[in-house]
Parts: sequence; structure tokens; C-alpha cells
Amino acid sequence: MAIKLRNEYGPVLHMPTSKENFKEKCPQNASDSYGHKQYPANQGQEVEYLVTGTHPYPPGPGVALTADTKIQRMPSESAAQSLAVALPSSQTRVDANRNAPAGGEYRHPAATDRSQPAGMTSAVMEAGNAKNSALMAKKAPTMPKPQWHPPWKLYRVISGHLGWVRCIAVEPGNQWFVTGSADRTIKIWDLASGKLKLSLTGHISTVRGVIVSTRSPYLFSCGEDKQVKCWDLEYNKVIRHYHGHLSAVYGLDLHPTIDVLVTCSRDSTARIWDVRTKASVHTLSGHTNAVATVRCQAAEPQIITGSHDTTIRLWDLVAGKTRVTLTNHKKSVRAVVLHPKHYTFASGSPDNIKQWKFPDGSFIQNLSGHNAIINTLTVNSDGVLVSGADNGTMHLWDWRTGYNFQRVHAAVQPGSLDSESGIFACAFDQSESRLLTAEADKTIKVYKEDDTATEETHPVSWKPEIIKRKRF
Repeated sequence: MAIKLRNEYGPVLHMPTSKENFKEKCPQNASDSYGHKQYPANQGQEVEYLVTGTHPYPPGPGVALTADTKIQRMPSESAAQSLAVALPSSQTRVDANRNAPAGGEYRHPAATDRSQPAGMTSAVMEAGNAKNSALMAKKAPTMPKPQWHPPWKLYRVISGHLGWVRCIAVEPGNQWFVTGSADRTIKIWDLASGKLKLSLTGHISTVRGVIVSTRSPYLFSCGEDKQVKCWDLEYNKVIRHYHGHLSAVYGLDLHPTIDVLVTCSRDSTARIWDVRTKASVHTLSGHTNAVATVRCQAAEPQIITGSHDTTIRLWDLVAGKTRVTLTNHKKSVRAVVLHPKHYTFASGSPDNIKQWKFPDGSFIQNLSGHNAIINTLTVNSDGVLVSGADNGTMHLWDWRTGYNFQRVHAAVQPGSLDSESGIFACAFDQSESRLLTAEADKTIKVYKEDDTATEETHPVSWKPEIIKRKRF
């Protein structure tokens, strides 16, 4: 055992020399706490050293590095003696070795106690006695008080579709909105009255995505028939088709500043199209399962996708390649929403709603509690985040704190089964005073803020809770 100690541990028992501090004579026959001999690298010579480890380390969790905590020095003889007096005689050796790494240096559980210098324990205890307050863990962060938001109430139910209403979009002028349905039609409704203005036919399967351009009088739609169409709203006719996807197209978005359309599909790709020439500029490949949602923004990264492979990808539009892949979710990501003012976004999955910071996808916080398959997310500039789920529940959250201030489960329309309660899409109108949801009972439901509510009638039932900032 002595030979093994000398061969394997001799070089690390005494660290490289440093003449900044004190000198210590190392006797030839020094023994460790187990009574084994120690073999310093330079036997019989004067050894001058500091125990520095591989990098500076603080004496406890949450303690900043200072001149005192960067380096743990070997103990003086008086400190070692005082430690021996303080400990019960029967357990001095056992506790000294057990407590050695607790204050300063991390030690792998598999490492033996003999891999530590014999005096390390008293060094740590000396530092600990001097700075008890520094060794205490910091108090866990608590949720700040959320901003008060008035509750939302249902005030209109619009029916007319003959199948599930799968998607919804409000036009930039805030006069009308458009929905796409499993009955293969696209319907345009008057926003103020809720009356049907127009029905567009042309898709031969479920319409899964609609969006109205802010730059031209065009409406874009996509569906499970693999088709992506551009409708001219002056003539109410299809003027362009975008061919290329190999399977159902689940979602689409328009770039806010350039004439580019982005679509995502069950074929595991997203495609970037030139709106005018119909050319496929890039095929964004990398996901390993259906891509359920896509969002565009003017800032980098310009494209964000969420997929059934549980990942979120941030894309470089120019290169057509992935910038960042976020793998924190454990289940399918069906919804992504970008905050209209902050440089942040949120993603929805059955395991959690997660908030992220651009441009690198830094994790901010979890919004836990909506335990269902989340199909849709939307947020307004006031910081109200809405999540809609497959079981018909809708949760409203304060964006900044993640506080869930309202839960809604609207009844299905008469004649529908309770199992047909499901929210597939939701959107705020341009004034952000109305919230529209597209549902499985073939209706569109319109919500507005309760004008009679005050902080007294609907107080925030908030108490400081520890923030769940865990990554997974």
C-alpha cells in the first residue's frame, strides 16, 4: 500500500511550489490520518506550496470569489491543534476526513480520503470558523408580485363551419378575421358583428394554417393536402401555388419586412418561399419528426420552429442552417409565440410552457400547471400570455412572472359532445381588446376583458413562491 501511495498519489500530495506565502518543512516520515506514510515529491527538502486546485473556488454556494476565497492555504500548527481540541477524541480522525471537502473543494464520491492532503480538513474548518455567514447558502429567488390583469369573459360564439376550426388570423386593418377548418373551407368573418362575409373553397383536405399579409392584399393558406396557396383578396381567387412539401403542411408565417413565406410540414422540414416568384429559397432540414409550428421575425434569428421531435430550432435565414437547437422539452412542441415588444419567446408542450431569450435561446423560466396537450400560444403587448389545449382548457398567464391568473373551460356548443372540447388556435385582434379561439366544437369563441373587474373584486391570490427555474 505504501508503494501504491507513493507511485499514484505522491505527485499530487504536494502542489507546485509558490514563494508568495509561507514555508513548511515536510518531514520524511509524515503520516496521514490512517497512519500510512506519505511520500512527498522531494523527500527531505523544504517544500513551499499552496493548495490551489484546478481553478479558484468559493467556500460555499452563492459566495463570490474574493482575495480570501480564491486560495485555500495549508493550516498553521495552531489551527490544527485547535481543531483537534474542538473535536471529540474518538471521532477526530473520522470526522476530519469526512468533512474535508465540505467547505471548499469538490471531491468526487469515488475518490478516497487519502487523495486529500492530511491538513486540508483544518484549513477548511479554519476558513469556515472565520466566515460562517459566507458559507450559508443564499435564499432561493422568489416570484415577484405579478402585474394585475382583468379577467377575460366569453361574450360571443360564432358558428358556421362544418368541421373542426383549425386556424385563425386577424387582418391588419382589424375589420375582419379569417378561419380555416377541417371542412376544407376558409371563411372570412366580420370582426365587429361576427357575421360571415365570404367562404373560399379550393383545398381538398383540412386547412391547417392561414395568415393575412401586411404588405399586400394577399391571404396565404396551407393544408393537409400538401398545398400552399396565395389568395388575391381583390378577386377572391388563388393566384399562386407553392409546390414542394411531401406531406401535410401544418403551419405558415410571413416575414415582417421582406416578401418571404415560411411553411412547416409533416415531412420534417420547413421551407422558405419567395412570395412573388414561388421559388423555394431554402429547405430547412434537421428536425427528425413533423414540424408543427413556425414563426418569423425581423431580428436574428429570423425563423423559429417547434417540432414533434421535442426540439426547437432557431435558424439562420440567409444560410438556411440551424443556429441553435433547444432540447429542453420532453414532449412535442406544438406552439411557439414571440413577444411583440421583448426580445423573448415562449414554447408550449405537454410537459411545460417555457420562456426563452433571443438570440441564443437562453432559458428564462417554466410556466407549469397547464397539464394538457398545448396546441396554441398567443401573447399581447400588455404581457398576457394565453395557452389553449386539446382538452378545451385555456390558461392566462402574466408573461413577466409566469403567474397563472385565470383558467377558462368554456362549454361546447349545444349538440356537440363534451369530448369535442378542444382549442386548436387563438389570436388577439389588432387592438388587443378581443381574444378569438378556434375550437373543436366547430365554433369560434370571442372573449373580451371584464370591464367591471377591479383589483379589489378580483385580487391577485399571490404569495412569494420559489421560482421553478429548473432547466428540465
